[in-house]
Amino acid sequence: MSEKTLSDIQREVDDYISQFKEGYFSPLALMARMSEEVGELAREVNHFYGEKPKKQDEAENSVEMELGDILFILSCFANSLQIDLTEAHNKVMHKFATRDADRWTKKITEL
Repeated sequence: MSEKTLSDIQREVDDYISQFKEGYFSPLALMARMSEEVGELAREVNHFYGEKPKKQDEAENSVEMELGDILFILSCFANSLQIDLTEAHNKVMHKFATRDADRWTKKITEL
């Protein structure tokens, strides 16, 4: 299976959502869904890496699935606002490369 680009993911999500009359949720509803999914991710991370074990009757989820849910909602959010996630990523990386160029201690690479 070949790697998917962010554009591929956005297109796949749009193809899925476009088959329904309701279409995308409003930005406010998408923000609420995103917050809900981030909370579910936090719960999984706390169960796996933290001190809070799962209850015996609690559903089996995973960090991987919660990250996948977040990626889906993020794609919905971006699509609903006509935002290209690849372009958004490129802008953010440029910001970090310039604004934070000397903020962290870089590893020394040997030639």
